[in-house]
Amino acid sequence: MKEEIKSEFEKAGFNLDKEEEILSQCLTFCINYSLTPMDLVSSWEIYYLNRQLDEPIVQNAEMEGFLLHLQNSVKEDIIKQETGLHLYSIGDVEMISSIDETKDDAPSTPTNNRQDVYSPIHDTPSLYGNILASGKPADLVTPFSKRTDRFAVKFSINTISDADNGKQEVNSENAENDEYSIVKKVVTRKRCSLVIHGSGPKPGCRFMYDRTEDRINAIENRIRKHARALVASGLYEEPTDPTIASPRNFFAVGMICCDGEGRLNEKSVMLQSSIEHSGGECIRLDLQRLSHYSVFPGQVVGIGGHNPSGHCLVASKLVDHIPISVANEDLNPSKRQAIDKENQLTEPLCNQRELSMIIAAGPFTTTDNLLFEPLVELLAYAKRRPPQLLVLLGPFIDSEHPDIKRGTVDMDFDDIFRFQVLKKLEDYVESMDSAVRVLFVPSIRDANHDFVFPQPAFDISLSKIASLPNPGIFEANEVKVGCCTLDVLKQISGEEISRTATDAKPIDRLSRLTNHILNQQSFYPLYPPAESVPLDFSLAPEALQLSSVPDVLILPSDIKYFVKVLNNENEETNSRKCIAVNPGRLAKGEGGGTFVELDYSGGHDKINASIVAI
Repeated sequence: MKEEIKSEFEKAGFNLDKEEEILSQCLTFCINYSLTPMDLVSSWEIYYLNRQLDEPIVQNAEMEGFLLHLQNSVKEDIIKQETGLHLYSIGDVEMISSIDETKDDAPSTPTNNRQDVYSPIHDTPSLYGNILASGKPADLVTPFSKRTDRFAVKFSINTISDADNGKQEVNSENAENDEYSIVKKVVTRKRCSLVIHGSGPKPGCRFMYDRTEDRINAIENRIRKHARALVASGLYEEPTDPTIASPRNFFAVGMICCDGEGRLNEKSVMLQSSIEHSGGECIRLDLQRLSHYSVFPGQVVGIGGHNPSGHCLVASKLVDHIPISVANEDLNPSKRQAIDKENQLTEPLCNQRELSMIIAAGPFTTTDNLLFEPLVELLAYAKRRPPQLLVLLGPFIDSEHPDIKRGTVDMDFDDIFRFQVLKKLEDYVESMDSAVRVLFVPSIRDANHDFVFPQPAFDISLSKIASLPNPGIFEANEVKVGCCTLDVLKQISGEEISRTATDAKPIDRLSRLTNHILNQQSFYPLYPPAESVPLDFSLAPEALQLSSVPDVLILPSDIKYFVKVLNNENEETNSRKCIAVNPGRLAKGEGGGTFVELDYSGGHDKINASIVAI
């Protein structure tokens, strides 16, 4: 069994530090938690990704942390199986001890007698009264408001001086009186231009009408597009039918797929060629001769190799990207939507290719209430350090919120969105005059919006507040930004298999996952989609296309937050680079999460980016 564990680690591209010790511990893990070697390595990949480890080496020092990860996974499985089971924490003890037994028996948020406790600012709609739907009095202190680490910078990239971009550093020292004075005020900037590329579905569109024919056509179009681009680069020959036996090397283009319903592995990789060349047939793909690769189901690749038997394509070269030198057709200008054209003609706009943004992804409220305290904190921060563009990505009314899942909310979802989210944003933009714009991007987890992907924009007609389809592309001050609220990084991570060359540099897996989006020129290249994704190929399939490299790519994920300048090793050094951003989640459980503050000043080498804990 140790040999099987070692083999699975090698297939996943990991080397073992102290081999015998690690294998002995892993064998114990498999026995204690009833894991197969493949399950164990899959769990290690998740642990490796969440910890954001730099080198693909299994270190003996990480085994203790990996054990805790396995224990937590088993605990979560038990909780899912036994719905009535509750694991008590110190928060429960504080809550029980603070409840006045002479009053109502409904569970409430614990009180705190300290004098310096911060009371959150929130405008609770009158429909709630003094009690929330969850039964918690609105005037009591919540666990979120008792946090101590506010607006701490978790990570930063600074390649331009603060004097140049007009910003000041966050002061983490405690203030005496002003609860928000830890964030210094900054000079207000000029209003930015905003142009939305309207290639997504329209609000009120019909969906759930896609047919098998639509899916086949979408796959065929992707394969043909990649084939044309590879041939147009002049680096590759015309693709041929890979299913025909031939002892000579040839070049073929197709989509990676799995020969069964399980997870992709090295022995189950298939290549589905286009209908044009092979009638859409699949052939087994042998990757043994490749020193390195990274593949997942749905990925369109070029394969150089030979097929000696007619039953297996032996690959000697794998091309997973389209050369940057190939000119891509940009989006149709007629499908662009300029926001506030009249105002743009009269108001002074900021310099071109300069943009300041605050980027935050939902949930925007904690799991213990629907007060939207993290959103209030974010807006307070944005008032002190006003960006030109505030980008908010769903979910806003999270269908996974405990109160919404249990059906204990006594308000309509649209009303919650209107009173608790839109009203706060309207007050914010009014207080900031005309300097700030707000951009919404919906999520398939939004309970008040269409459950379909690609997803239409919110039907919002408010001044200085706009909505973008999901996924979508917009330009602000000629800075091109792509957004997608679907957790595509986590889903690709769960399906990808890879091998790393022994003499190669350590691979940054987060950059590799994000590069898949750019290399495939698609916001969602995974096929078949995850079970939770309502992918509809009949609904604006062009909305999934990423025809050119954006300046900024925003991909919210449950994976650890990051800001990275992507550098594709397959391309020339002077190729256009992209800034990839995962702002994390603004709310995590009953506590706060993170958001990103980004200043873009003309290029990827002139940015100030900070990941701030709320």
